[in-house]
Amino acid sequence: MKKKIIAFLQNAALVLYAMFAIFPLLWLVILSFKHDRDMFNTTFIFTPTLENYRMLFSDGEYIGYFLDNIIVSFGAIALSIIVGVPAAYALARFDFKGRDGIAFTFLSFRFAPEILVVLPLFLLYQELGLYDTYVGLIWVFQVLSLPLLIWILRGYFEDISVEVENAARLDGYSWWQVFIKIVMPLIRPGLVASALLSLIFVWNNFTFSLLLAGQDVTTTTVAMLQYVASDTVHYGQMAGAVLIASLPIIILALSIQKHLVRGLSMGSVKG
Repeated sequence: MKKKIIAFLQNAALVLYAMFAIFPLLWLVILSFKHDRDMFNTTFIFTPTLENYRMLFSDGEYIGYFLDNIIVSFGAIALSIIVGVPAAYALARFDFKGRDGIAFTFLSFRFAPEILVVLPLFLLYQELGLYDTYVGLIWVFQVLSLPLLIWILRGYFEDISVEVENAARLDGYSWWQVFIKIVMPLIRPGLVASALLSLIFVWNNFTFSLLLAGQDVTTTTVAMLQYVASDTVHYGQMAGAVLIASLPIIILALSIQKHLVRGLSMGSVKG
């Protein structure tokens, strides 16, 4: 009887926590279907409307902002993977002087306040012609995503036994074949998980998107400012824009659950 009561209390606590965590998202959904005149009415009974979503897509501008966000975010993650995977492998496999210091230096880039570096970056981008361009945003976004990706993947590479690679080399595989056919499939769960975490940071970035772009290239986070007028705030349109911008991250997070579970068993191959 005592165990049943404890189990019931645990389940009740989990339900309450889930409601607490989901409520902001639920409130956004409610706001997105409200008229401006009903916005400050906290009751759940109101006449829903699709006007906010119609305004978002009426001129096609928000679609352009959304595409800009996809281009710079996924471009930055792709560049981070191309650079970060070999870097993480080198830090995990090769023993050289200052290895741990270099790894921590990479991670420290993630600690630096964005507002601290945005001014010199702004001046540099103006000189190089990278201001308000896809290349400029992709370059600065990969600085945000690369340290986290390297740090996580280094741990996955260290969990793979060196004997696995040596056995493949004895079977006649070249180093590149071992890396592509043996190592990469083993670290795939960690690669997917770290790429998603990095994508969340990049996708939601506001400071760099605002100060290093904003005219020719506008991300959804910066586009939210357009719904703040001089006399009012269009909360309904802003809520709808936030929900639409959140969909790719939510869909990706749900789709990689199996990779996250597989990632928990990486230690089983450690020698």
